[in-house]
Amino acid sequence: MKKLAITLMGALWFLPAMAGPSLRLDASITMRMDDSRFGGFSSLEVAADGLSFIATSDRGALLRGNILRENGKMTGVANLRLTAILDSKGVPLTSYHTDAEGLAINEAGEMFISFEANHRVMVQSAAEATPAFVPKHPDFAGMINNSGLEALAVTADGALLAIPERSGDVDRPFPVYRFSDGAWTKDWSIPRVGVFLVTGADVFAGQLYVLERDFAGILGFSTRVRRFEIGGESGEVLLATNPGRFDNMEGIALWQPEGEAVRVLLIADDNFFMFQRNQLVELVLEE
Repeated sequence: MKKLAITLMGALWFLPAMAGPSLRLDASITMRMDDSRFGGFSSLEVAADGLSFIATSDRGALLRGNILRENGKMTGVANLRLTAILDSKGVPLTSYHTDAEGLAINEAGEMFISFEANHRVMVQSAAEATPAFVPKHPDFAGMINNSGLEALAVTADGALLAIPERSGDVDRPFPVYRFSDGAWTKDWSIPRVGVFLVTGADVFAGQLYVLERDFAGILGFSTRVRRFEIGGESGEVLLATNPGRFDNMEGIALWQPEGEAVRVLLIADDNFFMFQRNQLVELVLEE
């Protein structure tokens, strides 16, 4: 009976949170690399063909790698390599400046990275270029420690969106900051529903996908993905899992094989704990 109960509980993650579009698990792998810097991955970008990715870590590193596939299905990763994220002087980040949480790459190839602790956004014109600071919104200075600018995404018109992990109160919406033409605005928010906190975001086909997480202690992490129209406040839940189905998912990126359904790639932050996983999960969007 106990085994049956566990099996049923594990299966419930698959059920969509509401009727309509949902995400179906297609593949899940655990990444490994013999390097003390490997782990803590908090953001993700994937190539348009789904064959390579880039992620940031909590300890100031960029992870790049290739995705192996058989008949389109993710089967593993290869050619993993880590490089240091640089500061505005061109040297590797140190101390409390290293906690990179958000990542977004625009059509011109500019790479935006957001950080906690020292709450800020930096931009570099190419992977090896020296970064520059993006001007700060006044709100950034008052953000909660370890709960700052968690999610970045770029809209079709090139605007940068930034969402903090916490809104400041359980009944307060998450603000969506928009950076365009050299200045930030804050005229959009998305509702905070339940105990979930924002961990990642991506814009695909003109819609904002928001990755959220809840921690249930020894039961593990729950994962939720919501989708919003740009500027809209009424989102739809595409995925909502029971605790423990996936690890600590913090990065999200979307791509679409030609003539096939949209795919959603998620990456986990193992917090450099041996009992957690550097998990890469791919789901298929079923409309």
